[in-house]
Amino acid sequence: MSLSTPSASVPSLVAGAHEGAALAARRKAFRELHERGCFVIPNPWDVGSARYLQHLGFPALATTSAGFAFSQGLPDSGDEVVVSRDRNLAYVAAITAAVDLPVSADFMSGYGRTPEDVAESVARCVATGVAGLSIEDATGDATSPLYELPIAVERVRAARQAIDQSGEDVLLTARAECYHVGHPDPFGESVRRLQAYAAAGADVLFAPGPQNPTDIKALVEAVAPKPLNLLVVRDIGQRVEDLAALGVRRISVGGALALAAWTGFIRAARTLRSEGSFAGLASLVPYGEINGLFASDLPRHQSEPGRVT
Repeated sequence: MSLSTPSASVPSLVAGAHEGAALAARRKAFRELHERGCFVIPNPWDVGSARYLQHLGFPALATTSAGFAFSQGLPDSGDEVVVSRDRNLAYVAAITAAVDLPVSADFMSGYGRTPEDVAESVARCVATGVAGLSIEDATGDATSPLYELPIAVERVRAARQAIDQSGEDVLLTARAECYHVGHPDPFGESVRRLQAYAAAGADVLFAPGPQNPTDIKALVEAVAPKPLNLLVVRDIGQRVEDLAALGVRRISVGGALALAAWTGFIRAARTLRSEGSFAGLASLVPYGEINGLFASDLPRHQSEPGRVT
């Protein structure tokens, strides 16, 4: 199965694709990353970008709903009709099979409105070999964009129970989408929700939105001792070490790297079409550099019994 044409079903990984000991080690390493310091978890949108990020030495990866959707010619949406659960699971499975790093899945709103549906979806996500997964509290309904807190808490609790029942050491990240949906008090409501999600069993807390040091530090302190994931999708004038000093444990970039790739492509294509100029093809990364990297990596991936093809 190719990522460019996902089938309607999730690939079945052959036994041995994630040997128990190796997968357990990745999951253990992922948990330990959250217990000390601060780390960056970049977001690949396909197998090639995942392997390149591993090549650069990042300790873990996270999938990106936006990056993947754009690669499929689709909008970023929590609507299952747009990017179905099976399509997302196929993408997640392909990334976990392609690298030797812990992978956390951007699992949207859990692909289910009821706690029971969320639990069933989470169990399927765990089976792809992830070391972590995140679920959101956005409903996708503009008239009522967030699940009422009691229901949102039950959905987090259901995800936690599904992970525990699987017997796998998978980290659960709970996301409060208050900033994204335009809540009138996004910081206060995010704190209220994240604290409730922590009590319901979330291992990591995440509220996409805060970008200034004051708000970031206040959010870190509000959810402590649980680790906070910070989303950075633009230059906010801070470096990784600055965010670490604020107490941030994990930094993700969402679809920003995919947008960086799209930016280069769009600029070059527009220049070619509108001006008849090849100026947009100047200063490219050499073909041989990228081809050589993937060529050197090929024998190992060809020999893996559980690779997704």
